[in-house]
Amino acid sequence: MSSTHDYPPSRAEEKSASPPEKPKERRPWGLEWRSSIWFTTLIVGIAITTDLLIYSMIVPIIPFRLQSLGYDGVSGLVGWLLFAYSASLVIFTPPIAFVSEMYKNRKIPLLCGQVALIGSQVLLMEAPAFWVMVLARIAQGISACVIWVVGLALICDTVPEKIVGKQLGLAMMGMSLGFLVGPPVAGALDQRFGFRAPFIFGIIITALELIGRLLIIERSAAERMDASFTTLVGRNGSSRGLAYGAVVETEKRDDLEQPTDVSTRVVQPGDGEITETPTRVPSRTPSTVTAGGRAQTPTQGQIAVEEDPGQLSIWNLFLKLAKSPRALAAVFLTLSYGVLISSLEPVLPLYLQSNFGFDVSKVGLVYIAAVVPSFISSPLSGWYSDRGGTIVSTLICLVGSLPFWLLIFIRAHLAYFIVMFTLLNLFITGTVSPITAEFAGVTRSMKGVGYGHVYGAFNVAYGVGSAIGPVIGGQLYDHVSSDVGWMALCLFNAGLVVVSTVITIFYFGEPTALQRAAQYLRRRRRRNNEHAAEEGESQQAPAAPTTEATA
Repeated sequence: MSSTHDYPPSRAEEKSASPPEKPKERRPWGLEWRSSIWFTTLIVGIAITTDLLIYSMIVPIIPFRLQSLGYDGVSGLVGWLLFAYSASLVIFTPPIAFVSEMYKNRKIPLLCGQVALIGSQVLLMEAPAFWVMVLARIAQGISACVIWVVGLALICDTVPEKIVGKQLGLAMMGMSLGFLVGPPVAGALDQRFGFRAPFIFGIIITALELIGRLLIIERSAAERMDASFTTLVGRNGSSRGLAYGAVVETEKRDDLEQPTDVSTRVVQPGDGEITETPTRVPSRTPSTVTAGGRAQTPTQGQIAVEEDPGQLSIWNLFLKLAKSPRALAAVFLTLSYGVLISSLEPVLPLYLQSNFGFDVSKVGLVYIAAVVPSFISSPLSGWYSDRGGTIVSTLICLVGSLPFWLLIFIRAHLAYFIVMFTLLNLFITGTVSPITAEFAGVTRSMKGVGYGHVYGAFNVAYGVGSAIGPVIGGQLYDHVSSDVGWMALCLFNAGLVVVSTVITIFYFGEPTALQRAAQYLRRRRRRNNEHAAEEGESQQAPAAPTTEATA
């Protein structure tokens, strides 16, 4: 006696056969806005502001603190403190980036970094000896590593691809704001309340910013708490436009969606027989072909190893990035940006003093002219990189800055110098937003590479550039006569801009500007050939006889 089964199964049978659902995490207060795009960008931007605010406040105070402790050779000791900060920035960036991607967590490193920043200020404020200051500067460098690696990665985790450039540009405004506010606030507090006042002010600002980091809810955690959250942050396919690395992402998707034969039951009418016919449906799992020609589906563990950014070792990750011309181009442009920005720091006050008789307060006013344009250029270049592409946005900024490197060393009135210096910084500071957006594109175009990895490379490159930039600027200005030193530095930076422009054309983006130009010329030549062939055929074809002539 044959047993029969009702089809389709009842709802109770489906429920009993289906695996038990995993309990969702408790929905916290304010989930929507705490995990939203604007709040994440705001907190990261404030974190960048705080980092640069503390940095710019402490540097002017350290020399006087060393003098009060009875040290001689203060300038040399200050140089070693700056070196300790830069060295910790370079040394601790790779492990921080690696750990952030391995454990898939951004919030905990951000909180630890903020605690390190508070501790560094306490140590500097109460340091009884120089070696304690060195430890404090190392802790401050570690904190900077966290925000520049994990913070930027958090933005890319949360923001849709089609607006990531704009959001990174908005966050980068914190650089200018921190540099703008820090020195005058530190000077006023130190003069009015003593040397501890700037440190106490920095600790209060850091503690308030820590509250914002505590409120952040990461995107992955929000999705575990509420499945509908994907529509809030634009993770679904309809709201995420193809942007950086779109060509490679399409290839990845095609590899994952290979059609597979699936048997479908069909009931033939009349005889009651059930036959099976193959149907082609896309498969979400990639398959490999063995030596015998048979398709073999990898296990879930193998897929996780291949696609999980946290599985690559530091050495393998380094090799993978080193083999990518696109990644190397982004790293070089970051290093170049660090050199261009920092090479003027030790030279500009001396140049203004020798040519215009400026003191410290007036030099600070000129620095304001350098900082203010970045409030416009950073978000504007980031916005345009989302629409016109990172290549075009970067080239506009680089090429636009080139003439001002040549015009700024012409001796003229003070107003002329300030205008040239302002326009120069307008274009130079605009390059950082498309560069950071390009790093996000590198991540989406390379399997096994996470946002923390590429922004770790960004941080190291910027740290190296900002470390060697002052050395290059100081050496060029000191070893050449005072009349020619400023011109030599400007010409060096102009040459660096030219090299960066060439690298952008040949290696930036995917496809690169050179590849796009070649494709355009080939399409145009093909259209011209087809048009010429059509004209030749129309001229060679005999005229068809009319009906009257035939009659």
